[in-house]
Amino acid sequence: MNRKTRVAVLYGGKSGEHEVSLKSAASVLRHIDRERFEPVPVSIDKQGRWQCHDLRLIEGTNSDSLPIPADSPMIRLEPQGERTAILPADNTAPVIAPVDVVFPVIHGPLCEDGAVQGLLELAGAAYVGSGVLASAVGMHKDIAKRLAALAGLPVAPYLALSRRDWRRDPQGSAKAAEERLTLPIFVKPCNMGSSVGVHKVKSWEALGAALDDAFQYDTKVLVEQGIDAREIEVAVLDGDPPVASVASELNAGPQHEFYSYEAKYIDQDGASVDLPAKLDAEQMARVRQLAVDAFLALECSGLARVDFFLDRRSGAFYFNEINTLPGFTAISMYPKMMEASGLPYPALITRLIELAQERHAERAGLKTDYAG
Repeated sequence: MNRKTRVAVLYGGKSGEHEVSLKSAASVLRHIDRERFEPVPVSIDKQGRWQCHDLRLIEGTNSDSLPIPADSPMIRLEPQGERTAILPADNTAPVIAPVDVVFPVIHGPLCEDGAVQGLLELAGAAYVGSGVLASAVGMHKDIAKRLAALAGLPVAPYLALSRRDWRRDPQGSAKAAEERLTLPIFVKPCNMGSSVGVHKVKSWEALGAALDDAFQYDTKVLVEQGIDAREIEVAVLDGDPPVASVASELNAGPQHEFYSYEAKYIDQDGASVDLPAKLDAEQMARVRQLAVDAFLALECSGLARVDFFLDRRSGAFYFNEINTLPGFTAISMYPKMMEASGLPYPALITRLIELAQERHAERAGLKTDYAG
């Protein structure tokens, strides 16, 4: 009988999206194919401590959010042949069997921005999702837009401001925004997810306060042209070639002017979703192709959710941003879009693990030195 593939389900993290990760990980554990895979819960708590947990104790909680038991052993990772060893930080703790694949189900800064991916590279791990470069680029909204534009994707007008420039010359920064953009505009931190620190600005007098708030979350902020637009999302799954799902559309509730943090996580009636999006055949084909183009242009692998604006007046699509580790509960938009396209959630988990192994094997076959 073949040995089951051991999959470390990595969850938690130090970002503000810690709680979302706990829900994603619980969903993965619930739906992963136990005939093929042996899940190993590994967490990062809010202080940055790595721990490995007894699966039986974790599952015994029967919660929608995966707990992080404080008394589980702290661990470290290191390469072990073709696998990755999980070693107790305390040498007196029991030895843990190595894993074959790491499935990061973590979101936000220090989780999906290349930081954890770099650590997994050093540990010699096969892991689900994009590598260091695409992860970092995907989280950095300014660089992602620049690369997308270089690849020919349509990008709406915007201005990137550094906190240093804003503090040194606030009037000059505000003037640059006024000269380049027209009201309304959106202000958003460059490296944050979940619409944290995002403001819709309707008067130039309100720009300063919006920037001051956004700069609490990041050292670079985007000031984007407001567009009377629909918000369209597409899930992309790696392959040769990558496959785009049918698109979905996010509709902010009547009491929200845009898809804000409150609309996403606080107000139960904050948003509704059309899946598939109400697009004609030409529009659907166009946005799916743009999503694949963005996935390739930003060197992504595994999975990504690509977000677009659809201008209600002109009918033009604009690349907004890409999420290389999107929310991954069974009811999150990425799995729901893939399911609507014919790939159920458990099969999606299996395919992502297979893609991680394929990518790892391909990279392992590359030469690492030059003998002349």
